[in-house]
Amino acid sequence: MTDTLNAIHFRRIGTVTIFAVYFLILVGGIVRASGAGMGCPDWPTCFGQLIPPTDVAELPTDYQTIYAERGYKDTHFNPVKTWTEYLNRLTGVTIGLLVLLTAWSSRVYLKTDKRVFYLSQTLVLLVGFQAWLGSQVVASNLKPFMITLHMLLALLIVALLLYVIARSQRHFIRQIDTTRLPPAFKTVLITAMALTLLQVAMGTQVREAVDMIANQHGYIDRQYWRDDFPVIFYIHRSFSSVLLLTNLWLAFKLKRSINKNGFLYPFSYVLTGLVTAAILAGVSLDRLGFPAVAQPIHLLLANLIFGAQFFIYICLNYSSEKPKSLDPA
Repeated sequence: MTDTLNAIHFRRIGTVTIFAVYFLILVGGIVRASGAGMGCPDWPTCFGQLIPPTDVAELPTDYQTIYAERGYKDTHFNPVKTWTEYLNRLTGVTIGLLVLLTAWSSRVYLKTDKRVFYLSQTLVLLVGFQAWLGSQVVASNLKPFMITLHMLLALLIVALLLYVIARSQRHFIRQIDTTRLPPAFKTVLITAMALTLLQVAMGTQVREAVDMIANQHGYIDRQYWRDDFPVIFYIHRSFSSVLLLTNLWLAFKLKRSINKNGFLYPFSYVLTGLVTAAILAGVSLDRLGFPAVAQPIHLLLANLIFGAQFFIYICLNYSSEKPKSLDPA
């Protein structure tokens, strides 16, 4: 038998970690949208300090020459950008500690469900690799490919966290009645997840193009950026209608087929709200001159949509299983 109190403790820490990773994705989006990625030109320190300066007077007079010799030309201290990037790093450190706590608390499943335990340890390795990748993002002087890889790894970490948390309470999930869902629901759900990942992939290409355009414009004159958008932007924009219709169908079937008091029922509203909000954020980017505030929100919503879809998929799999008398290892 699994220790109930320790199991609850594990799920609580894991759930907090999931929200923390989503917060990091939001902060990372703010860093990228504001051009603050090089607010700290070195890593793990920031301008050579554990706590970054708040005024240029705290730096050596020749700091620009120093960083130019290190390969970071045109380094200009900006306290807002520096502390935005510093917050991004602090959030990353916090997540590292939370993942360590999640891995430690997962030992309660070592005898009853080894998969939960070992996947929790795998998360520690992934977060460690993510931290190293973050240092390479800085070292590469913010190459778009490295930034995109950094974001996709965060998406994988969230998915794995969702899986281990859901698996740790699969006996509860098995009680969800999904028999009234149409046979095609699971197939459409898998298709929706694939479409979301494709949309995110196209979004990263748009993001890379926008980064180049933003750099050319010095991160100003946002109303003119749209004139230089690549074709992939218009494909990405048109594809959103497919995602909208697919997810609305899933939400409608959940609302019609799941008991109102059921665990999955609220996800019909969650999915509808997330997709609608993501599209509205995308429209604001297109029609309102690419406002900086909309970019990180759009990115966060896309990640939340995939997370919601993936969690529904996990629940659907466990709810279709027949109860077992023994808890498999």
